[in-house]
Order: sequence, then structure tokens, then C-alpha cells
Amino acid sequence: MKKLVSVVVPMFNEQDNINEFYKRITEVMSALPYEYELIFVDDGSKDRTALLLNELVQKDSRVQAYLFSRNFGHQLALTCGLDRAAGDAVITMDGDLQHPPELLPQLVQLWEEGNEIVQTVRKSTEDASFFKNITSFVYYKMINAVSKVHITPGGSDFRLMDRHAVEAFRLYRERARFVRGMINNLGFKYVTVEFVAPPRFAGTSKYNFRKMLHFALDGITAFSNVPLRWAFYAGLFFGFGSILLLLHVIYVKYVIQDAVPGWTTLTASVLFLGGIQLVGIGIVGEYVGRVFEEVKQRPLYIISEHLVKK
Repeated sequence: MKKLVSVVVPMFNEQDNINEFYKRITEVMSALPYEYELIFVDDGSKDRTALLLNELVQKDSRVQAYLFSRNFGHQLALTCGLDRAAGDAVITMDGDLQHPPELLPQLVQLWEEGNEIVQTVRKSTEDASFFKNITSFVYYKMINAVSKVHITPGGSDFRLMDRHAVEAFRLYRERARFVRGMINNLGFKYVTVEFVAPPRFAGTSKYNFRKMLHFALDGITAFSNVPLRWAFYAGLFFGFGSILLLLHVIYVKYVIQDAVPGWTTLTASVLFLGGIQLVGIGIVGEYVGRVFEEVKQRPLYIISEHLVKK
């Protein structure tokens, strides 16, 4: 009996990529000696993504799709697919073709050699800006400096997981999900594969600066709570402002020598300590927010419809 390989693909407003992705993934998978299933998870798309997925489902019995009731986020779309994948091996990848389907045979081969997690690592992205590259480099340096779990620099959500690893991952049910860190926390026999990410086939990235910032903070704090984060941002802003004002105070005191006695020390202390306190409150608030969301025990995601061939 052939082994089953599941391919999990989150989708969000990818109407221009679906058909090309389906064409290339089926060409690759059909050439491999395995049964396979394609599991698409539509993360609340507003375009024709759901309609096109339904067309694929009715055309190919190996395809199924789960439609979220709203946008829950990329990490929860991945989780949904992993929760429902039945394969002996499960591959997760994005549907914009920046995760090349042609790399799948290599991932499967490494799995057959006994590796339980095969993680791809981006050496570079062809259309990535200098700003994105440098911020990514700094972020991985920072998160690995504060995290007990090593996060692979350049690691993506393009990976293969053995059935044992998938079952272990399903035990993790926290609301704030940084899947890359959770996978690294599992253990198991692990190997990496480097690749160069091509440009998106069509469309633009759904991760704007705000989403990337939230995703980065979730990786450090394991959750995002917007109201409490504003305190953290305010602390950073006023902390930076206090440094500028401190330089002004020093200038008034020692260059133009026109300061009121005691004004220098008092002003500098209030501004600096006030900024530091706001930063501290913001950080504590992040963890309080995590606890608040966990104790509510709300569902991770809500599926409005499961598309299968009729």
C-alpha cells in the first residue's frame, strides 16, 4: 500500500495564483510514488479564492478545502490544515509559489531517509528589499538571544513533518501561535534544506509592515494583544524622546550654561524613568494579555464550510 502525503496550503486572496499552483503541485506529486491529498485553507478571502477552490475540489477528488468564517491569520490556517491532514507525511507551504513545488521530491527523499522534520531555509528572496532582509536578520538575532528555543534564521513555514511530529504538534493548543518556534520546540530528527525563494507568481504580499511587526512580537511574547501593545509602543516613543530631551538638557547645562539649579537632574530623571516605566508596563501587559486570552478558551478558528467533491 502506498504511503499518503498531505500538502497543506493556506490561502488568503490568492485568486491569481491558485490555478498555476495547482498545475505545478499536481505535476510534481503525480510523478512521486505516493498517494497524496491537497488541503487548502481559505483564511477569509474577499476575492474569488473560495470559488476557484470549489472548482478544483469538484474537478479533483484529491483536493479538499476548508473555508474560515473570517480571517484568523496565516498561523491558524496552517494549524487547521495540520489538524486535518491524514498523511504519513505532511507538507506545509504557501500558495504564492515562493515555496517552489519542485523542491518537494527532495523533502520527501530526506523524510524517507529517516528525518522526521525537514525544514526549508531561505537563503534569499529574489524580490526582497534591503529593508526586509536587514530587519529579518536583526529579528532572528534578537529572538534567539531571548528565546530558550532556537529559531532557525531564514526558516519558513515550508516544511515536511512526519506523522509522529504532526501528532505531537496537535498537542499545542495555545492561542498565540508562532508555528516556527513551536515546530523547533518539538524535538525529533531534524534536517534543513536551503532554497532561493522566487518572486510571487502574481499579486502582492499580504504581510504589510504592521502585520510583520505583530508577527515578530508574537514570536517573542507568543501572543498579540493590541491595546496593551500601545503602552509598549508609547513607552518606546517617549523613551526615545527622553533621550533627545536629555541631550538638550545637557546642552543647556554645559554649553550655554543657562539652566535653573536642580532643573537638569529633575527633568532628566522624570523623562527617562517615565519612559522606562511605560516600556516595563507594556511588556508586563503583553504577558497579562496572553493569560487573558488563554483562560477564555475560545476556539482557535471557525470553519464555515468544508469543500469536498460531490
